[in-house]
Amino acid sequence: MPGIYTNVKLGTLLFHVYKADYNMKLNSWYLSSFLISFVVLIPIITVFTSFFENTSNYYEILKNTFLIEYILNSITLLVSVLILTFIFGIGTAYLVSFYKFPGSNFFKWALILSFAVPPYIYAYSLTAFFENYGTAFTILKNLFGDANYNKDIPKFDGMLGAILSISFSLFAYVYILARASFLYQSQNLIDLGKNLGFSKIKSFYKIILPAARPAIVAGLSLVAMETLAEFGAVDFFSINTLTTGIYNSWIYFDDLAFANRISFLLLLFIFSLFILENLSRRKAKYHLNSKGGFKQKEKIKLFGVQAFLAFMFCFIIFFISFLFPLSQMLYWTIKFPENLLDLDIVNLLLNTVYLVTISSFVLLLFSLISNYGNRVSKNKILNFLSTLSISGYAIPGVILAIAFITFIAWFDNSIIKALGLTSIKKIFIGSIFGLVLVYFIRFYSLAFNGIKSGYEKINISVDESAYLLGYSKRKTFTNIHIPFLRNSLIFIIILISLEIIRELPITLILRPFNFETFATTAYISASEDLLEAAAVPSLFLILIASIFIIMTSKYILREKNE
Repeated sequence: MPGIYTNVKLGTLLFHVYKADYNMKLNSWYLSSFLISFVVLIPIITVFTSFFENTSNYYEILKNTFLIEYILNSITLLVSVLILTFIFGIGTAYLVSFYKFPGSNFFKWALILSFAVPPYIYAYSLTAFFENYGTAFTILKNLFGDANYNKDIPKFDGMLGAILSISFSLFAYVYILARASFLYQSQNLIDLGKNLGFSKIKSFYKIILPAARPAIVAGLSLVAMETLAEFGAVDFFSINTLTTGIYNSWIYFDDLAFANRISFLLLLFIFSLFILENLSRRKAKYHLNSKGGFKQKEKIKLFGVQAFLAFMFCFIIFFISFLFPLSQMLYWTIKFPENLLDLDIVNLLLNTVYLVTISSFVLLLFSLISNYGNRVSKNKILNFLSTLSISGYAIPGVILAIAFITFIAWFDNSIIKALGLTSIKKIFIGSIFGLVLVYFIRFYSLAFNGIKSGYEKINISVDESAYLLGYSKRKTFTNIHIPFLRNSLIFIIILISLEIIRELPITLILRPFNFETFATTAYISASEDLLEAAAVPSLFLILIASIFIIMTSKYILREKNE
């Protein structure tokens, strides 16, 4: 009996030791996920808490002069860009999704190349082509001889230039999501319209368009966020918006508190758009309740004039959005080869690759840990915190950069100095470490959601089977989950790389001294009215971004039957 009693006690003890060890490992994953989400939330919290801080006299000056202009310009820009991107994105997506015509298979992926041209580079191209004695003047002169063509050449500057630059750069957001929705619409919807006697036009705006509303709204939401966050193009065209107001408050007036106050207004504006859209939908449903299931849609083949018009519409959008800025930058590079020789291309490329490599590794590592921590802990508070943390992508880069500097300055003055320690500002501000950290906050949503979508395909029973076979949580994570998520990880790396290559305000504000990328070099040259010099880094940026976009096309342009 004592032996049995001792064995029972030993077994109970071993069980409690195992349980304690299990809980400790579980808590380590939970704690890791919690800390990652909290770090990402710090700048977002900073923006809201800084709203109540005292500001300089600049606030009173701006409030009585240009603040209303900042707000009205932002609204005008936003509404105009949303209208144009809706027309360009929906029009092209509808044509390549529902019809076959010459070039339709080419345009379905070529139209997303507009992503390779950031709005600020498009702005440089637009100005260089239509300015006095610019490229348009040179073309007319070579074709028709000497004359005063400047008075006949339209000028696309100011608000119009900013609207066109942003619209042609961002319409692909709407195109990609709308096209995906159109492709997944059942032939039953189209047949329903025919049975009701609807024409093609009426079927489009009565049935097809409403069914794709969630995807279209998602695309327009991304366009809205990017438009309100745009700095390079509006600054180049000297348009006073809330974003330029944030930048000027910090750079020229050294007023971080007021920069955060404007950031708060901009965030409220962005979040209000989402709330209004959700309220407008109420309980509307966008799926088809059909007992017949999904019926594969058949594309209609166009002939004659209809085929020509469809081709021309897609070609014009493709030409203006991608070929036009690419050819303009290529023209300036060939015409002024000294700019190519003067530029340290190798150093700029190495700097870009350096940032992309480090940022991608950090984002993937911590997003994987956070996702797995959520998966094994199944904690509602952690899930809520993770949901909040991914809102960082909705915050403009300039706001994140200013909020980050504000937090580091507060932490350094209030905590570090109080403890008698050495200042930490140099570690975070004007350093690669700080730059990568803000990239992490800005693009955490892309990595987290991409990995989360991959995890949703892994049944929880896979984890349980691994545990029964003696796998630890770490071993399950490294030996089972990561290999399964390989394709998702590759796709995320490409997306992150594309975003970092194009990113301007965060890099411009937080980069180390004398550390340049293609984006910052192009911006600095253009801000000094040296558009010819800006052409070379702009051209390389477009070409590198195009390569990444072509690499992602197989992931985002899959057909229903693939």
